[in-house]
Amino acid sequence: MGSGIGAVLVLVAACLALAPLCTLVSSRRLDTSISQENLVNSTSGSIASNSRFVFNPSKSKRLSWHPRVFLYEGFLSDMECDHLVSMAHGNMESSLVLTDGARNSSHNIEAGFRVHLADSKDIVVSNIEDRISLWSFLPKEYGESIHILKYGANISGDIKDEPESSSGGHKLVTILMYLSNVKRGGETVFPRSELKDSQAEGSPSECSGYSVRPAKGNAILLFSSVPDGETDKDSQYEECSVLEGEKWLAIKHIYTRKIDSPKFSLASEDECTDEDDRCVSWAAHGECDRNPTFMIGSPDYYGSCRKSCRVC
Repeated sequence: MGSGIGAVLVLVAACLALAPLCTLVSSRRLDTSISQENLVNSTSGSIASNSRFVFNPSKSKRLSWHPRVFLYEGFLSDMECDHLVSMAHGNMESSLVLTDGARNSSHNIEAGFRVHLADSKDIVVSNIEDRISLWSFLPKEYGESIHILKYGANISGDIKDEPESSSGGHKLVTILMYLSNVKRGGETVFPRSELKDSQAEGSPSECSGYSVRPAKGNAILLFSSVPDGETDKDSQYEECSVLEGEKWLAIKHIYTRKIDSPKFSLASEDECTDEDDRCVSWAAHGECDRNPTFMIGSPDYYGSCRKSCRVC
């Protein structure tokens, strides 16, 4: 069950662990050079220098296997970070949820605003999304638009950074991209990591758990599923309070199918069937949500239990 998506996830995990080898043998023959020639800054009108950003899979460093977390230092250039921040300025909407009291913890993020770069035609954003696809081995069409969060200090509240759309099915991957340095605080913490009682080198944190300190241009890739396709219950992450300065973070969620792709529907009810006698039991135990590709289907796979999952 879930063998299709499980095979994909196993391949992705293996390629991330053996990135240089996978780059050599991949039949996909990806061009890892992302052109930044004649990039126009939509805010200032300035043109970026003539250069090519080279995506280097060997720079992807594994931080944890449980959950699967990878760090890429220098994933974004300073120009790209500043460009995303400039796009967000003036378009931020409040995303603050007040809490009962101020606590210096990961559950008490201090101040926040967010903006979605929905349907952006910006070439810098497009290049970043291409790079994310190279890193994750997932099509860019399977991801939501990038959204940007701003964390400030001195205002108590929690930032809502969960995905807003489920039209793409089950969430596979979350990409966190740091757009600024933070003077103090603002770490990303993984409370259920196998390394929860240890600390990342050079990343002191007042939050509990294994944490990564924000550094401008760095990015984190976090898998939400285990290799067999089921949800990884340990893949939670939280953002520690910003104690001094401010923090800018770009986030992208990637799913099992193309965003906004319609669910399958059949004109004839007679054709709406299950392909396995165990579908009713599987659906009752929540497999429609845990293994949507196998149970419901995708653009490339006809689901085995569509009737029991009530999609037709």
